[in-house]
Amino acid sequence: MDHGDSRAFPTVPDRSDLAGPQAWVEGIEYVAQGLPFHAHEVFEQRWKCCPETERDCWQALAQWGAAITQRERGNSVGQQRLAERARERLIRAQRESAIPDYVDAQRVLDELAQLT
Repeated sequence: MDHGDSRAFPTVPDRSDLAGPQAWVEGIEYVAQGLPFHAHEVFEQRWKCCPETERDCWQALAQWGAAITQRERGNSVGQQRLAERARERLIRAQRESAIPDYVDAQRVLDELAQLT
């Protein structure tokens, strides 16, 4: 961000113990607001404190946010690579039944398909 930019952007609070439902809701809200990097940050915070069994899910969500960010920056190669890795990781989590019920994995997979 340009330091002379007068627009106000919300910041993501730094948390070491973020509940899964809260992370999902916050991340989706950031995506809806056009702040995918913020979503990436929230999902990454959850990934760092989630149960081991959910790690692929939260890493995939963080990569999804990063892929959208790369699209907005005009980096189609980065967008596609991140989206593909996120898709693979989320599919693996689905196969292992490691996606919490409150996460709309199909929505994310549909959006990832548009990014690859």
